[in-house]
Amino acid sequence: MGKTLNKEKIDELFSRGVGEFIDPNGIFRKKLETSPEKIVIKFGVDPNRPDIHLGHAVVLHRLRQFQDLGCRVVFLVGDITAMIGDPTGKSKIRPEIEHIEIQKNMKTYLDQVDKILLKDPKVFSWTMNSDWLVSINDIIAPDNQIININIGNKTVATTPVLPGNHILAKAHHWEATRMQKNNINSYTLISVLAILRKITFNRLIERDMFQDRIKEGLPVFMHEMMYPVIQGIDSNAISNIYGSCDLEVGGTDQLFNMLVGRDVMDMNKKIPQSVLSFRLLEGTDGKEKMSKSLDNYIGITDEPNDMYGKVMSISDSSIGNYFELCTFTSTDEVEEIKKKLEKASVNPKDLKMDLARQIVAIYHGEDKAKKAEESFVNVFQKREVPEEMIELKKNSKETLMDILVRANILSSKSDFRRLVEEGAITDLDTNKKIEDVNLVPENKMKFKIGKKKFIKIK
Repeated sequence: MGKTLNKEKIDELFSRGVGEFIDPNGIFRKKLETSPEKIVIKFGVDPNRPDIHLGHAVVLHRLRQFQDLGCRVVFLVGDITAMIGDPTGKSKIRPEIEHIEIQKNMKTYLDQVDKILLKDPKVFSWTMNSDWLVSINDIIAPDNQIININIGNKTVATTPVLPGNHILAKAHHWEATRMQKNNINSYTLISVLAILRKITFNRLIERDMFQDRIKEGLPVFMHEMMYPVIQGIDSNAISNIYGSCDLEVGGTDQLFNMLVGRDVMDMNKKIPQSVLSFRLLEGTDGKEKMSKSLDNYIGITDEPNDMYGKVMSISDSSIGNYFELCTFTSTDEVEEIKKKLEKASVNPKDLKMDLARQIVAIYHGEDKAKKAEESFVNVFQKREVPEEMIELKKNSKETLMDILVRANILSSKSDFRRLVEEGAITDLDTNKKIEDVNLVPENKMKFKIGKKKFIKIK
């Protein structure tokens, strides 16, 4: 038996930060109360970008709570769906991403979830949807393979050198690259058509982002419309592998896709997954949802001083939401904070400093959170230069612009040029604004980038 939960704890799991919890007949909740160790929870990510930010972490922290109760989290990396691009919330066609880039991002994702999720095999698994969406014919095998044919532990035959397009070479490579070896039913055109017969075109095309495109005369491609169907197939595949797929979690923008998963499982005579969606965390601009493409995000691997400064830059209207979604502050305390903000009975800056300290402590520990706060006070209140800076190595004749972009301090060269034009990059040794976009910095030079970032060249 799993751990026993009191009613208040269970209620908070399905209410704090939650958009919708769809659990017909209370099937998931009953199973959680009686046999949490038998629960399988799906969380799917498309590694279009390598960084996990606080918006992703909202879901990850809730998953950790389920893990602490004994539930298994299946971290599904959508290496195939990432090549489609989820059209959710997109008014334009999303560019396809090369599989080699997806593989790199996937490794970064898995390294970063360690900060939040347990990796104990009893409560954590990860897989890729290419295991059931890629067939042998799709495989590009290496050329010049020599394959041993074994029976038991004995090699009974050895092939000659095989070209990459030979069926044996493809089969060998396909087997070697599968994460899942058992209970895999690859989805063929026939099996996908069987699902599509029960999902109407009207239901798929009614989505807001598609309707907006149609009104603007922009194209809607069929592979985009297939995205929620494939996401539903993923849920069914996980149920085949792990014995069930009891719950899928995601942002409120994923609700449509997750509900299609219920339909696909029902078609396959499975108990449909329950669905838990979470409110989206707004970015540092206080308007759009947190997103790297909008440059309004706070990454969970951001350096402590940078993370602290970014939290301090959020709008006052976001303070309550950040306390609720990004910290472990009790629900009662969060409600009290929101009331104080409404009555203007507290200085928002003081609340933000508490918020920033808590968030940095979650990802970097209490000591670094305290130092980040001290650095912020010194730099922005006492106008001092921080003792600790981000140290960046330079290559011979490399420009400051190239160094900052390479180190992901800035997202692009155009960002650097814009900051130079705005006078937002300062040489701290001379206290002069940088005007030369092609500046080649010397060793030990120090720079202030924007309002919050301080770097040192070495």
